[in-house]
Amino acid sequence: MLNEFKKFALRGNVIDLSVGIVIGAAFTSIVNSMVKDVFNPLIGLLISNVDFSQLFFVLKGEGDFTTLQQAQEAGAVTINYGLFINACVQFIIVAFAIFILVKQFERLRRKEEAKAPAAAAIPADVALLTEIRDLLATKPAAKVAAKPATKKTVAAKKPAAKKAVKRKKK
Repeated sequence: MLNEFKKFALRGNVIDLSVGIVIGAAFTSIVNSMVKDVFNPLIGLLISNVDFSQLFFVLKGEGDFTTLQQAQEAGAVTINYGLFINACVQFIIVAFAIFILVKQFERLRRKEEAKAPAAAAIPADVALLTEIRDLLATKPAAKVAAKPATKKTVAAKKPAAKKAVKRKKK
């Protein structure tokens, strides 16, 4: 069981997957910072200086709250749609970055396939034998059909059959 686990864990796909997860976690922090510190201020500036992280509805709670933190400290129940907008922007950025990354890997893979060496030259005798085999395979098989029986062939066979019967009787 331990050997099977080692074989599984040390396969290339599992190692590639774990490296991808670690890089993805690091990439997430970069994307979060880009959304929070770059895109949201720009979008907020375009729509009259709105900070998305402070957009919320108070469902239940007493008071007038100007920030989400104040509402949470007072124990108010809120719908934080601004944070949802942040999460959607982060998702779009991550999806686009992964799309670009996969597209580049596919381009590199196609280049590597194009550079693949041509098949090794086949020796002349092997090529000749292959050609003969292919020609024989395309020709119809020779028909080994019996000749139709005629009176002459039937009569010729009868005496031989009679002789065999006579021998058996003796």
